[in-house]
Amino acid sequence: MDLKSKIREIPDWPKPGVNFKDITTLLEDGPAFRQALDELAAPYLAKKIDKVVGIDARGFLLAAPVAYKLNTGLAIVRKKGKLPWRCLEQEYTLEYASNTVAMHEDAIRPGETVILIDDLCATGGTALAACDLIEKLGGKITGVSFLVDLPFLGGSGKLKKRGLEVRWLVEYKEE
Repeated sequence: MDLKSKIREIPDWPKPGVNFKDITTLLEDGPAFRQALDELAAPYLAKKIDKVVGIDARGFLLAAPVAYKLNTGLAIVRKKGKLPWRCLEQEYTLEYASNTVAMHEDAIRPGETVILIDDLCATGGTALAACDLIEKLGGKITGVSFLVDLPFLGGSGKLKKRGLEVRWLVEYKEE
C-alpha cells in the first residue's frame, strides 16, 4: 500500500505557503496504520532495543505501538512543564522561535539502546534536542525513525551529520 496516498495535504496551513502533512487520515485507516507501524518496527526486530522514545505528541501515537511490537519500554519527550517528576531539559531553536523539551531524569538508564520515533522530520530541532536528552541520560541511539520526512527543510540531513541512522516511510521533496 502507498502510505503517502493516505496522508492528507492541507494547503496554506498553518500559514500561507505551507502545505501541511496531516497524518490523521493515515491513522484513521486501520490497514495503513498497521502497515506504518510494522514498517517502523521492522528494522529493529532483530536488534536489542531497551527503549523506544516518542516525541510529544503525535510521536507518542507511533512510538507506543512500536515499543509494544518490540516488547520494550517506552519513554517520552514532552514540552517543558508537562512532566511531573524531576527532568532534564533541552532548549532548541525553530525557524523563528525557540522551545524547550524535557524527559524524566530516570527515563533512560546509562547504556540502554534507544530508538527515537516521531511523526515528521522538518528542520530537525525537536529530534536533535530529544537526542541530546537521550545522550545526557546515557542512552545509546540505535536509530531515529519518522513517518514523514521533509528533506528540503534539512532536519534529516542534520541528524545524519550527527552520525545517526535515520529512516522514514514517506518523503516529500518539496512543500
